[in-house]
Amino acid sequence: MSVNSKYDTQLWLAESDLDNLEIVPLGSADDADDDYIVPNDLSILPVRNTVLFPGMVIPVTVGRQKSIKLVKKAYKGNRIIGVVAQSNQQKDEPTADDLYRLGTVAYIIKMITLPDGNITIIIQGKKRFEIVNFLQEEPYLTANVRQIDDHFPSPNRKESKALIQSLKESAYKILRLNPEIPQEARIALDNIESPMFLMHFLSSNIEGEVADKQKLLETTEGAQQATLLLEFMLRQIQLLELKREIQTKASSDIDQQQRDYFLRQQIKVLQDELGMDSPDRDLEEVRMRAARKKWTPAVQAHFDKELNKLQRINPMAPEYPVTMNYIELMVDLPWNEYSKDNFDLKRAQKVLDSDHFGLEKVKERMIEYLAVLKLKNDRAYEGMKAPILCLYGPPGVGKTSLGRSVAKALGRKYIRMALGGVHDEAEIRGHRKTYIGAMPGKIIQNIKKSDSSNPVFILDEIDKVSSDFRGDPSSALLEVLDPEQNSTFIDNYLEVEYDLSKVLFIATANSLDTIHPALRDRMEIIELTGYTVEEKIQIAKKYLIPKQRKEHGLKPKDLMVDDKAIQRIIESYTRESGVRNLEQKIGALVRKIAKSIALEEDYPKTIKPADVLKMLGAEIFDRDLYSDDDIAGIVTGLAWTQVGGEILFIESSLSRGKGNLTLSGQLGDVMKESAVTALSYLKAHSDQIGLDYNVFNHYDLHVHVPAGAVPKDGPSAGITMLTSMASIFTQRKVRPYLAMTGEITLRGKVLPVGGIKEKILAANRAGVREILLCSKNRKDVEEINQNYIKDLTIHYVDTVDQVLETALLPQQVSKPMKFVFPKEKEKESEPVPTTVTVL
Repeated sequence: MSVNSKYDTQLWLAESDLDNLEIVPLGSADDADDDYIVPNDLSILPVRNTVLFPGMVIPVTVGRQKSIKLVKKAYKGNRIIGVVAQSNQQKDEPTADDLYRLGTVAYIIKMITLPDGNITIIIQGKKRFEIVNFLQEEPYLTANVRQIDDHFPSPNRKESKALIQSLKESAYKILRLNPEIPQEARIALDNIESPMFLMHFLSSNIEGEVADKQKLLETTEGAQQATLLLEFMLRQIQLLELKREIQTKASSDIDQQQRDYFLRQQIKVLQDELGMDSPDRDLEEVRMRAARKKWTPAVQAHFDKELNKLQRINPMAPEYPVTMNYIELMVDLPWNEYSKDNFDLKRAQKVLDSDHFGLEKVKERMIEYLAVLKLKNDRAYEGMKAPILCLYGPPGVGKTSLGRSVAKALGRKYIRMALGGVHDEAEIRGHRKTYIGAMPGKIIQNIKKSDSSNPVFILDEIDKVSSDFRGDPSSALLEVLDPEQNSTFIDNYLEVEYDLSKVLFIATANSLDTIHPALRDRMEIIELTGYTVEEKIQIAKKYLIPKQRKEHGLKPKDLMVDDKAIQRIIESYTRESGVRNLEQKIGALVRKIAKSIALEEDYPKTIKPADVLKMLGAEIFDRDLYSDDDIAGIVTGLAWTQVGGEILFIESSLSRGKGNLTLSGQLGDVMKESAVTALSYLKAHSDQIGLDYNVFNHYDLHVHVPAGAVPKDGPSAGITMLTSMASIFTQRKVRPYLAMTGEITLRGKVLPVGGIKEKILAANRAGVREILLCSKNRKDVEEINQNYIKDLTIHYVDTVDQVLETALLPQQVSKPMKFVFPKEKEKESEPVPTTVTVL
């Protein structure tokens, strides 16, 4: 018999430890103790997980300091102690209140000191006693006790004989049913003659809880104790018979499935007998959890219906775990449970600013949303719907990481769901329960993981959702991302409405063209155009360089990077809207420094532009700078690209011909149409700029945009092409250090264009001093940090006349442009030229 415990526990001892023990033979122990007198005062040894009966010999390991002191002192003295079981089995340091009041006097036969410092004692029970009162608790428990004598009717009475015979028959039956008990136990039973010793022997060895055995010890009247013991033994026999019956039924032609069923049956029977983790207990636990849920009456009715259905299903049926999983999903979901928002707007602004540089529109939108929640206070979730935002922009500008910062600023849970390559509608809406392996969609799954009904939910790469024969996930997202519908979102697996209106959905996309038009209409589009060079310099200084220093084990004093060096990395080694490649180049730079430090080599503590060239190698990209060409027909334009703004040059030249227009430089259709429009305007208004109309019929015009290998398109070059044509026709040079952008109409109107911020900053970096824009673009200029454009002069125009008046210098009369037109020839071989001077 073995009991596991941390301190005072009954243990099996090696046979070598018991060789020299003198133990009273079974059957005569009670006879030897008939005349034993219990002392009035006893030292009390608390034990747990076992009960000592009179006449029984058991080993006990003593680990508590108090118990060790008690045993050592008793072993040196009369070796008599009182053994009492703990009523509170979990208490490591029991007090008088944690012990039963009835125990057994024990004699210490032998004491063995173990290597770990604990002590094992072999004790033999003598007489039962009752604690009258405790005398002391230190250094160990002592108590005043009263002896309790055993009373058993005469063994010759019929009732006594019947009880003793029933006990022995039950014991024999247990031996037959339980093969784990050694057969030597039957010999021991045959040799027991005393009825009281028989009861103590069986009480000590039957399987049962400590409370049951203590109840047997406290039953002092022999017949009552025998009756109670017989009841416990019959219960054990029933369990063994049931186990034997299950084993017999499951023994024929067992395969893997039958084996699993048999094991489940055994577990079920044991659970039923022990009252542990039975299906009914699981259902009761689910019901208790459901009682705490804040769901609507409709959801409550649906849950009750499913739970009642589950109760009618056999736990061994295949439908049981399916229905149980569904019930557990319902109680796991956070119905109307919201995390508390942090309404400290200044802190939220600080968090957003510390994590991201720029991106003012998104930050302002988040602060507006938080401000509305703050003003609504406790009524925040009564009618407030979270916005559906879509951050649209090129890769690497911080769209996804911005969502994490928003969650941090609001104090909400953060969820990210990657939609790239999702092509199954069930991943959004879930499978129907009738399918094998059905599960809810990722929306509901992630809500369950977050334990909150108002997380910040990032739908990453929403423009890369695909569709095939399994459905269209974009269409499935229509209900999720519609503020008017997502309060009643229904997952195919869940089958009941779930409110998603409080979830702050933030979608990210690189392109709007591939997003379903109806889906795009439901979202609030916030465009992130990318970072300017000036912003990238600040990002590198505040975020990227410190991050790379930390990741490579450098200290701030080990490496500093000059602003000019950062700008050279940005302009010569990267071409992107975001900062991913910039971070990679900075990482390469930091690794060079780390290697020099590790090898104890000299290196520049502050990186200059010249050092960048040495460390990163030859420059990858070239940037155009303003070139002051003293030739008519060359105009500087401004262009927008995905990697920021750039300047471009438009060149025009004339040659004698038949009035043909040639365009080169790999221009798109929009730029070609702008060139045709500009030429048509010049032809229609040639007299206003002092041109003879015949020049358009006898001279060919060639307009070229350098870097012919780079495709170019867009409406921004209208006034630039017109100015270049007017300059070459009139031979009036363009004002130096001037750049322009804008579209034209046939009526001579100048129209606004986009990308003004990137274009102006590119012009400033290229050395341009004056910029010509449509007056309607004034609002775009006002959004730019004035520190970036303080050295620029910006001219606002509304008509083509204002463009030419501002852009073209007066004609130098000493060098007129001479156009030669042929007269009507009397003879084809003898042309008579006519000279026209244009001032």
